[in-house]
Amino acid sequence: MRSISSALLPPLLIATALTLAACGPVNQGLESVNQPVVQRTDYVFDLDSGSVGPSESQRLAAWFDALNLRYGDRVSIDDRGGGGNGHEMIALIVARYGLRLTDTAPITEGSADLRGIRVIVSRSSASVPQCPNWDRGSQPELEGSTMSNFGCATNANLAAMVANPADLVQGAQGTGSDPRTITRAIKTYRDAVPTGKGDLKIEKTGGGN
Repeated sequence: MRSISSALLPPLLIATALTLAACGPVNQGLESVNQPVVQRTDYVFDLDSGSVGPSESQRLAAWFDALNLRYGDRVSIDDRGGGGNGHEMIALIVARYGLRLTDTAPITEGSADLRGIRVIVSRSSASVPQCPNWDRGSQPELEGSTMSNFGCATNANLAAMVANPADLVQGAQGTGSDPRTITRAIKTYRDAVPTGKGDLKIEKTGGGN
C-alpha cells in the first residue's frame, strides 16, 4: 500500500480535515460542561495549652488579621486536651469578626500528636477551569454540539460573586426565622437613595459667564 501525499488532495478537503481535527468534545445537551470547581484550604494555628491568656489571644487575633478572616471562612477547634477556657476565649475572638465556631473540625496533618488546642480556618474558593474555552467553534457545526465556551461567562461570574463558595457544593442551612435577617435585603433596598433624587443639573455652553 502506498501513501498519498497531502499535496495531491484538494485544498477544501485538507481544510475540512484540519477543522474537524481541531474540534473539542461534543456536547449535545443543554447543560454546560464548564462548571464551577470549589477548592478548600485549611490553615492551622496551634496553642500550647487549653487556657488562652492575653498573650495567646493577641497572637491568635494577629493571625486572624493576617489571614483577613471574613465571611465564608469556617473556624473550628481541634482540642485533644479537653480542658481550660480555650473554647470560650476563642469563640469570643472569632465573634469579633462576625463569625462563630463550627461544630466539627476537619482532620489536619499532625493532629494525632496534638497536645494543646489547634484552631483551624477552612477557606473555600471557586473557579471555572479552562475558561474561556474556544476548543470548539460555532461554525461549521456538523455534530449538533454547543460551543466549548458555552456557560463560561455565566458560571465564572457566579463563582466570582458567591459570598461563600462552599454554598455551591451544599446550600446554606436555615438558621431560624430571625426577622432582622429576613428583612435585611428589603430594608437595604428601601433605604437606598434614589439615583434621580435632586434637581436636574443645568449645563451651560459657550465661553461666556
